[in-house]
Amino acid sequence: MTSLDEARSLLREFPVVDGHNDLPWALREQVAYDLTARDIAGHQNAHLHTDLPRLREGGVGAQYWSVYVRSDLPDAVPATLEQIDCVTRLIERYPDALAPALTAADMEAARASGRIASLMGAEGGHSIANSLGTLRGLYALGVRYMTLTHNDNVDWADSATDEPKAGGLTAFGREVVREMNRLGMLVDLSHVAATTMRDALDASSAPVIFSHSSSRAVCDHPRNVPDDVLERLPANGGMAMVTFVPKFVLQAAVDWTVAADENMRAHGFHHLDTTEAGMKVHRAFEETHPRPIATVSTVADHLDHMREVAGIDHLGIGGDYDGTPFTPDGLNDVSGYPNLIAELLDRGWSKPDLAKLTWQNAVRALGAAEDVSRGLRATRPASTATIESLDG
Repeated sequence: MTSLDEARSLLREFPVVDGHNDLPWALREQVAYDLTARDIAGHQNAHLHTDLPRLREGGVGAQYWSVYVRSDLPDAVPATLEQIDCVTRLIERYPDALAPALTAADMEAARASGRIASLMGAEGGHSIANSLGTLRGLYALGVRYMTLTHNDNVDWADSATDEPKAGGLTAFGREVVREMNRLGMLVDLSHVAATTMRDALDASSAPVIFSHSSSRAVCDHPRNVPDDVLERLPANGGMAMVTFVPKFVLQAAVDWTVAADENMRAHGFHHLDTTEAGMKVHRAFEETHPRPIATVSTVADHLDHMREVAGIDHLGIGGDYDGTPFTPDGLNDVSGYPNLIAELLDRGWSKPDLAKLTWQNAVRALGAAEDVSRGLRATRPASTATIESLDG
């Protein structure tokens, strides 16, 4: 039996929980949420990284669908609600393949039924518009993690890719973390500044996650996790879900991406644009400026290092498919996860360790957040704090 055969066998028992997939935003951008125009029951290779046949081929058993909206939108809250509606309609449209999931028990039930547990994560605190009531509304609609920032600061938290303003979390930001703990919503620290990571770990009484971040020691990009933060995950119970985005995993791709982003803006596109017109500009740039190529091995290097620092109980996978224009060779789309598992098998990772990486750690983290929530809800009322009352 080859390593790839062993990987596929393992994934049949312990499928991948992927922490971050931007299919809903791709559907907004490409077809204005017309699900018939991108019927993921069949292959959508020409347009998307994600469809049901390739999710099956990739051994995906649970997916956190990102209900991301851009941080520069003036109407972030209704746009987030539209993203939630998109995920809800996908689940309703494909009930034999996708199962709604709100809890760790729901994830296990979906696995037992042979369906893909479908959870939601909001990407950026701008989606709550400085309102804890809105945060609770997102939770009531099924959102089970929130990334505290996206690429820009919010009023109460610093982003990894913006100029520092708060110095981490403000008093209101710490209250957001505490209210997320009370609700049972995972605190996601991808995209945030290292200062924000440390402040959130100080404030949180529940496990935190990084839904799609890799190792800063391996690739020095501010979107990645420093070793001192990884070292704190065992005490917190949280987990870091390695991402596949080439500009976050391959040092040579960092400089290339700066130039590619500048080219996109020069042509009138947002640098994260993945529409067909935007990708045409990307491809034209790539023809004259060859792109450094990340591989399965590149991603495995991050996991090897992160395991040394944080331990196997605190790792997961968050590919960021349909949220990035480029992917590593061998991890081209959601069918590629077996290639990563095969690479790790070849590097000596045990099957019990791989079961933790793919399935068990993510289920445990959500379940632990639920346990913390039960205790807090019994002793603490919903917070009525405002940013004005705490931050002035």
